[in-house]
Amino acid sequence: MSGIEDPDDDLTVTPPKRWATGVPAVTHALEYSLGQTTVRRTALTLLNINQADGFDCPGCAWPEPAPGKRHRNEYCENGAKHISDEATSRRVTAEFFRRYSIAELGARSDYWLNQQGRLTEPMIKRSGADHYEPVGWDEAFDVLAGELRGLGSPDEALFYTSGRLNNEAAFLLQLFARAYGTNNLPDCSNMCHESSGSALMETLGIGKGSVSLDDIHTADLVFVVGQNPGTNHPRMLTALEETKRNGGRVIAVNPLPEAGLIRFKHPQKARGVLGRGTAIADQFLQIRPGGDLALFQALNRLLLEAEDERPGTVLDHAFVAAHTTGFTDFADHARKVSWEGILTATGLTREEIERVHDLVLESRKIIVCWAMGLTQHKHGVPTIREVVNFLLLRGNIGRPGAGVCPVRGHSNVQGDRTMGIWERMPQSFLDALGREFGFTPPARHGLDSVDGIRAMRDGTAKVFVGVAGNFVRATPDSHVTEEAMRRCRLTAHISTKLNRSHTVCGDIALILPTLGRSDRDIQASGEQFVTVEDSMSEVHASRGRLEPASPHLLSEVAVISRLARRTLGETPDIPWEEFEADYGAVRDRISRVVPGFEDFNARVSRPGGFRLPNPVNRRVFRTPGGKAVFTVNEFTMPHIPAGHLLLQTLRSHDQWNTVPYAMDDRYRGIHNARRVVLVNPGDLAALGFADRDRVDLVTVWHDGRERRAEDFRVVAYPASRGSAAAYYPETNVLVPLDSVADISNTPTSKGVLIRLEPARAAGRAG
Repeated sequence: MSGIEDPDDDLTVTPPKRWATGVPAVTHALEYSLGQTTVRRTALTLLNINQADGFDCPGCAWPEPAPGKRHRNEYCENGAKHISDEATSRRVTAEFFRRYSIAELGARSDYWLNQQGRLTEPMIKRSGADHYEPVGWDEAFDVLAGELRGLGSPDEALFYTSGRLNNEAAFLLQLFARAYGTNNLPDCSNMCHESSGSALMETLGIGKGSVSLDDIHTADLVFVVGQNPGTNHPRMLTALEETKRNGGRVIAVNPLPEAGLIRFKHPQKARGVLGRGTAIADQFLQIRPGGDLALFQALNRLLLEAEDERPGTVLDHAFVAAHTTGFTDFADHARKVSWEGILTATGLTREEIERVHDLVLESRKIIVCWAMGLTQHKHGVPTIREVVNFLLLRGNIGRPGAGVCPVRGHSNVQGDRTMGIWERMPQSFLDALGREFGFTPPARHGLDSVDGIRAMRDGTAKVFVGVAGNFVRATPDSHVTEEAMRRCRLTAHISTKLNRSHTVCGDIALILPTLGRSDRDIQASGEQFVTVEDSMSEVHASRGRLEPASPHLLSEVAVISRLARRTLGETPDIPWEEFEADYGAVRDRISRVVPGFEDFNARVSRPGGFRLPNPVNRRVFRTPGGKAVFTVNEFTMPHIPAGHLLLQTLRSHDQWNTVPYAMDDRYRGIHNARRVVLVNPGDLAALGFADRDRVDLVTVWHDGRERRAEDFRVVAYPASRGSAAAYYPETNVLVPLDSVADISNTPTSKGVLIRLEPARAAGRAG
């Protein structure tokens, strides 16, 4: 245990930065790394991260350049912090759990829990106990398997995973769940990019992006919409810098100005260290949250009108005729969208939108990149469908330098889905799985994350198994989620480090410690490697280099294999022991079940691995009609009553997913505090508040229940009018469980209607 203390909010504010990365990023990364572990371990991690013979960064899913084009330091500030956080020399032992009760741990901050270090041995909270205690692996598996076997139905169990899981473990987890008898496989994608998958499957026939790094580099125009690369995936800035140096242009669309999209100082280039760096965004559209649908509808109307004025010169009629359906209905609708509604929804001027239109007309190759700023709205799916409409009009799907680019934030969330971690896998996948392993997988769709919480709340789900992640802090409606978890008979978490989910226990609770991505993995057949799939469908190997944090750790593959063996016995006949001993045996089975993975072991052994085929890039669309689909999306926008603001939850710069590494957000100028809410000065004045006032954030949903996040500091900030921004997970308490995107069921964390009230109590809440 370290002497880490819970930090106190002691807010100071400096002007927001006008550039990102540079020498300060290197300095901060090294300071954090050396604060966690030794110089030697820091060097081992940083020199092996994202290298062809090293391990994949667990921090984000942005792809690496091809082998031979990678820098020796192929990582960003946040990636260096994340891997150093995993490689920490701090340890959580049995003595730690004897010292702290579960209630005492639950009162600690996310920061404090994470800073205690790596978990070292299995722990159990027995029924009625208030402390965890050590438990042997055999007993732990017996307890968990016994509870699973004792359920009235397999559908009373939930098997959750985050995107940190590797392909081999993900494949085995879904195999185990389906052999057990359920499709209850919620994952973190349900809460982030489910809207992307829903929209892209409907319109293009595949729920993934279509572009590569080379496409980004050679595009004429790249839209970066609803995302903050400087904090969430900084290596994307390197790709955008290459776009600019090749003559391409970038349009940033966001409610907040983000430093990385203003100017980027590449820390590995002289121009980034000594010079002014590279200006990234040629135009910044400071849009209102939820206004992106209206923006792309405006651009589509302008393109249709330009074609009317200059027939045959604007739209790609040959592409539209040969490869799409639904154009006429779409065009009829698009022409009727009113400019009054567009300008109200976006908060932009017509001149700003027409300048973007001019850039579009000058560009043959266009890419649209987006993240949760689009997906986590009620109308997130229609928004992304409208983005596809925009690209289809000029043939910007299925050719080099153009396409769709959903930028996923977790390292293997896309790979997990490819491996079958989805509650609604297509029947073709289930049939292939059943043929390979000799059983009939259940066909009935399972529960996603939101429906899983409802099931635990209602008592119809009784066992929760979480593989990686921090479920209670990643999900909406924090109080509802925590009470739902506490209603379970058993909760089990397969984890590397302590987090809030371990303090929110069922009647019985297990903590099962596992190897990290950077740890060496030795099994019966020798040293193993795992694989991951990045945002651009590149599949490559990852080999840990560090000695494990404890001799008592098991790999995720081993944990799942042993649990499956204890739970299922010999029926069906699945060689779990062989899978644990040799991950190559898992990949052999994947190659026969998952399309695109043929000859998996040989192909992934090549430096850099391989790219999965994407039929969209051959202009093959696996939709029911065999063509890309133009859609009609009704105009909609968030309605903000007088006296209210539309809140978006977001990360600070010193944060990875739900875990803060420090109390700073230096690009936005926020220091030593997290309970802050960023509001435009004009909105503050209109609402009767002043900069640094203490407020509570309050939202009321249709159920009439008040949700309150207490004691925040208001910070006057150049946010778009009518909006507010605050950090999650502290504000997840404000997101109603039933406030979800249409079709995808994704929580609407970027569109929460709130009001500000004078703080009624000091202290922490939510």
